[in-house]
Amino acid sequence: MMKWILTAAIFLAIASTGSAEPQAALRPSGNRAIEDTFHALYNFHFVKARNTIQFYIAKHPGDPLGYSVLAAVGLFQELDRLSILEGEFFKDDDKIKDKKKLKPDPVLRSEIYDNIAKAQRIALSHLKRDANDTNALFTMTMTEGMILDYMALVEKRQAASLKYARSAQSYAVRTLAVDPEFYDVYCTTGFSEYLLGSIPFFLRWFIKFDDTEGSKEAGLRKLQIAATKGNYFKPFSKLLLAIFYLRQEEPAMSERYLAQFEAAYPENPLVKRERKKLAKMIAAIAAEQGK
Repeated sequence: MMKWILTAAIFLAIASTGSAEPQAALRPSGNRAIEDTFHALYNFHFVKARNTIQFYIAKHPGDPLGYSVLAAVGLFQELDRLSILEGEFFKDDDKIKDKKKLKPDPVLRSEIYDNIAKAQRIALSHLKRDANDTNALFTMTMTEGMILDYMALVEKRQAASLKYARSAQSYAVRTLAVDPEFYDVYCTTGFSEYLLGSIPFFLRWFIKFDDTEGSKEAGLRKLQIAATKGNYFKPFSKLLLAIFYLRQEEPAMSERYLAQFEAAYPENPLVKRERKKLAKMIAAIAAEQGK
């Protein structure tokens, strides 16, 4: 159970905008280059996403979020290549089993961690000047989440990765303290709630998260806020909700969020395949109930 829950943080590695100069307590607003990168990434057009964000970084080298998004593109490529994302929906797919024989790409790993390091170095320097810089706080939220993802999903070091889940949550809480309407951050806090709520009660004493009840229901509510009011994380929150509802044996709710995601990103091959599988599952359940 811990493995699949940790997967959910994957998309927390993406988001936001900025400029070459430090920004104090500003929520990321619409930025065409970042939006285009997200659109390409959600459609799994990795080359286009990479080219778009690299062009943005060249023009805005002082924005830590640019490097975060570039790292996220690399992370998504690796997760897709290893079929880790597919495994979160249906674990009995033969193609997934075949791809489990693949090994992590050391060159891509180095690229991901190098971009995370650049993002964090710039973000931390901004936070020294202004502890309420939401652009920098959000960068730290995402990059800590990316380290969690790589360690837990690619390197299979789930236990060691948990400290990064706590750190990502801590930065998310700090971001919301500055700007309660920074709705994308509810994706992180909702994930943390669901994660903690999925762990046996006696283990929760040893796994502490800031400002977290440890309730699956609270986690779903926060994710729904991001899915309704979020910006860059709005589509991802829907995908995350689809995964969680399927794991809770609520396929109709899962299909609802997948349908919304597919409507916005019809070229995403993963969602298209998984939605077809889900439709067959729902039909089989209906047929069984009709007997």
